[in-house]
Amino acid sequence: MDQVHNANDPTPGIDWAEKRYLIVDDFVGIRQLLREALRNLGARHIDQAASGGEAMTLLARTHYDVVLCDFNLGEGKNGQQVLEEARIRNLMTPSSVWLTVSAEKSVESVMGAAEHQPEAYLIKPITEGVLLTRLNRVWLKKQIFRQIDEAYIDKDYLRAARLCDEQASDNKVHEIDLLRMKANLLLKAGEPEKARAVFEQVLEQRDYNWARTGLGRIRMVNGEHEAARQMFHSVIAENRYFIDAYDQLAKSLELMGKSQEACDVLEKAAKLSPNSVPRQRNLGQAALKVGNIPLAEKAFRKCIAIGEYSIMKTADAYFGLARVCGQKNDPKEALQLLATAQRDFAGDTLQLRAKITEGLVYHESGDYRRARKAGDELETMLAADPVRPDIPTCMEMATLLFAVGVKDAPVDLLCYVTRNNHDNQVLLDEVQKIFDKARMGEEGMLLITAARKEAADMMNKGVLLWKTGKLGEAVAWMREARRALPNNLRILFNSAQILISHLQEHGYDDALMAEANDVLMYVDRIAPGQQRFAQMIEQLALLAPAPPPPSVEEAQAGPDAAAPAPAPAQEN
Repeated sequence: MDQVHNANDPTPGIDWAEKRYLIVDDFVGIRQLLREALRNLGARHIDQAASGGEAMTLLARTHYDVVLCDFNLGEGKNGQQVLEEARIRNLMTPSSVWLTVSAEKSVESVMGAAEHQPEAYLIKPITEGVLLTRLNRVWLKKQIFRQIDEAYIDKDYLRAARLCDEQASDNKVHEIDLLRMKANLLLKAGEPEKARAVFEQVLEQRDYNWARTGLGRIRMVNGEHEAARQMFHSVIAENRYFIDAYDQLAKSLELMGKSQEACDVLEKAAKLSPNSVPRQRNLGQAALKVGNIPLAEKAFRKCIAIGEYSIMKTADAYFGLARVCGQKNDPKEALQLLATAQRDFAGDTLQLRAKITEGLVYHESGDYRRARKAGDELETMLAADPVRPDIPTCMEMATLLFAVGVKDAPVDLLCYVTRNNHDNQVLLDEVQKIFDKARMGEEGMLLITAARKEAADMMNKGVLLWKTGKLGEAVAWMREARRALPNNLRILFNSAQILISHLQEHGYDDALMAEANDVLMYVDRIAPGQQRFAQMIEQLALLAPAPPPPSVEEAQAGPDAAAPAPAPAQEN
């Protein structure tokens, strides 16, 4: 147990002297003031950084217990971006505390910082008393969540949810916060009905917007898009600053095929909290989709500007802005953007996407000869590599190839998209629109129907073999199905389920366990956040054999020598 160090400390039991502190501020005078305030609390280990870049270097080198970080840090990363990167790179321990310090009182700044959830947002000037009070409050709260955070980092969401119950019974003051975390953990663990019960339990006590938004998310996942839309809309009607409801509302509208309304919602959200790189990127893509070129340009330029020092920046905004430039008949800037994207980013499909965008830019700016040349190069690339890129890239490539007069290759791409998403009606409607634009409406409809049937037949045969007890044949058939349709989520999940059934009925098998784990890890890579993923990972973990008892020598050597190897499902 930590010991009291400072006589003025109103919360006994915290030894502020042995904690490690980092102060981040571009003004030396502010750093000195905060340093003296911490020293008066008894702090002895205090580091300082004058910029976001310097802070990242120190955070990568040392695990700090407390970070005091200004929002505005001059040139380079701001405090929001430092916190964002520290969280994504896991540079903070679960129990450490982040206090954002700023003279900024604007809604834009406060909401931008709040989206990354620092433990507290302190407005300058800060007195020593205020600092101590907030430190005490957030430190004690963080310790309650310490074990829960550790289980979360291990992706053991169900254990983390159980720990929430244990802590809630002993810490009534934080019961609501613990229930909120428990509900979100259950969602991650693929237990939406249990999460729903927690949200409803909370709402019986008080009408929390986050709980209603959580219920809306469950309805959206269950396909109740209109009910979800109404839920998110009602939250915004009551609290126009609840930014998560805007993002969820836009998703629900997009799932309903209401792209213009989704774009309108994202535009409102971006006005309220404009410093989110993902939101500006989503807004740009939504605006481009509905043909609002001025809005798309504004969003993509903002995304590039605020993303310059952000770990969240991607090549998407550069590709999107290049498309905008093409539609404004400015291929020169478009090509400069594509060159920048290829210079600053990496990725398996980056060159392919750049070539597709280049072709679309030429076509949209009226340079049909160069557009056709890009199309020819893409056809050659497709013929050389049987592996297809992600779905959005396939659809953009099909759009370009149709536009430059190619037929067979884009038809193959769209049938591939359909087979891998045969039950996603919104996406299939988008595929039909591409056929319509290529003046292949009726033929496209027949192709989509045939591709859907092909996928359904393949999946149904595997399921039939499974249900009739022919597990070995079912496993073999689903392997073929995965080769044919590598990105069909239903086939992937059914394949994993059949492998698990085989392990349950015929006993543990290293190869099948590894195969099931590989399938699920692939699903998590191409479509993270799927509810069935966590459920199946749990099933796999239960099938792992118990570790052998330690030998006499290991037992005598102590617990470290006898520690078991991790189960295969938990290795990746």
